[in-house]
Amino acid sequence: MVLKKILHSTIWRLERLIDGIVGQRDTRRVIEPYIGYATPDHLVVRGRILTTLRRSQLEATQSRWTNFKQMLGLFFTDEVAGVEVSAQGVTALSDEEGYFTLEIPRADQGGWQHIDVAITGREGSVHCPVLIARNDAQFGVISDVDDTMLQTGAYSLVKNLWTSMTGNITTRHIFPDAIRFVDTLAAQGRNPVYYVSSSPWNLHHFLASIFKRTRLTSGPMFLRDLGVSEGQFITGTHGDHKGGSIDTILAANPELRFVLVGDTGQHDAFVYRDALARHPERIVAVVLREPGPGPDAHSTQAMQQISAEGALMLHAPNFEGFAPQILEAVADQPL
Repeated sequence: MVLKKILHSTIWRLERLIDGIVGQRDTRRVIEPYIGYATPDHLVVRGRILTTLRRSQLEATQSRWTNFKQMLGLFFTDEVAGVEVSAQGVTALSDEEGYFTLEIPRADQGGWQHIDVAITGREGSVHCPVLIARNDAQFGVISDVDDTMLQTGAYSLVKNLWTSMTGNITTRHIFPDAIRFVDTLAAQGRNPVYYVSSSPWNLHHFLASIFKRTRLTSGPMFLRDLGVSEGQFITGTHGDHKGGSIDTILAANPELRFVLVGDTGQHDAFVYRDALARHPERIVAVVLREPGPGPDAHSTQAMQQISAEGALMLHAPNFEGFAPQILEAVADQPL
């Protein structure tokens, strides 16, 4: 614990020193937009202030080494703290990792909205998309990404790193059954879909581009801050991040029940079991893909506990045939 505190303090001070030097030389400021969401009272508009946006120029035949260099570049961002942004009369300052959140009062809206966000004192603005659950939504979907939607191999650290760092937007694969499954549950935008992943915010544009290319239903992402600040060394655990994000999404949509979608390779069974315990009336179904070797004994026990609590528990190597069962369960158990 003492060693971790010393390492944290050293890295944070070094990062602050470098940021201070770079910040004095580089006066560029750009907004990287993230997909926002809505609460009953506000539109939650999110983004990050950087000195430049890192976007790869892809070629169909580029090598894995080129992919690796481009992926590595996504993690070397120059974030800028203390920058004021505004939209519709609401202002906010970027934090020490460059992130900002604007809470804009909402009207009786539904579906996708695009909010123009500007940096104070600079010309131009950036469209920040926000998804607002429609009034006729029957339920919501919260899904993991790696090995649930996106073929990764996250159950194996070596395979995960190799796949993640040597692929690009055109080579990464979304499971075809996942596209059909989510498309059916989303019902042409009627039911909102949210994505919760332990991937860092640096990959937001990368993941959004893959979703767009493969036509996987888009939705707000709740990713993880892997930066170092004075008050934290990276962020909490995988389970803490996912559990906290689920709580946030449910609080933002108090009138909706939810379907939780994940896989058995990264402890999703435990995270979803605990979410069900916290929100027993809000979780109608849990769906888990079984990648690689499938669930171990502990995951199997957690899945049994989910079933015992009354939620529909579906698990298999793919999602084929699951959507009709979920729609039937939602119809039988209205909120």
